[in-house]
Amino acid sequence: MLWLRQCSLAIIACFVILPNSGVSLKALPQQLSSWRAYRSVPSSILPRAWRNWVLDRGSLTQRLIDVSGGQFRVRVTRLHWAMPAIDEARTLSIPFRQQALIREVELCVFGVPWVRAHSVIPVGTLRGEERQLQYLGEKPLGAFLFSSRAMKREALELARFSNEQDEICFARRSVFRLHNKPLLVSEMFLPEVLRAS
Repeated sequence: MLWLRQCSLAIIACFVILPNSGVSLKALPQQLSSWRAYRSVPSSILPRAWRNWVLDRGSLTQRLIDVSGGQFRVRVTRLHWAMPAIDEARTLSIPFRQQALIREVELCVFGVPWVRAHSVIPVGTLRGEERQLQYLGEKPLGAFLFSSRAMKREALELARFSNEQDEICFARRSVFRLHNKPLLVSEMFLPEVLRAS
């Protein structure tokens, strides 16, 4: 996954936030071997400065638009058909060798990337109303998702990374369902988001 390679260093921790109840730690199978559980995410795992962004379950697109006074744009860095990573296929409950549409973008504020996003859209999801997801171009996926009455969002998974400057940054991902058809959206928050905290 290109958006992860740009971070360059390994994942330090990964855990899952279960909606409406406690928090159960789940490791990404290829990246972490230990398993832990949390009733809430401790500050030692996710510092206070990041929590307001990473744990927010509202529309990230709308929030970036609001913060920037409209100086927001989506920059598509890659759009292609490929087999998802094994843990992504498992999360989506699709066959490991099934192709999916992979969309990688930078969410830019004032021309600077604040978030990198990686979306995996199974071929079976691209039917009916959701067929238009293939043709978003530089339109934000988040705007499409949060405008749909058919959208349901599942548990958040969080990860912590070090970037090229050895700064800590955080990522999250979750499965969205549109008319019960899944897609997986991963978002990596860069240190620039703290400017708005």
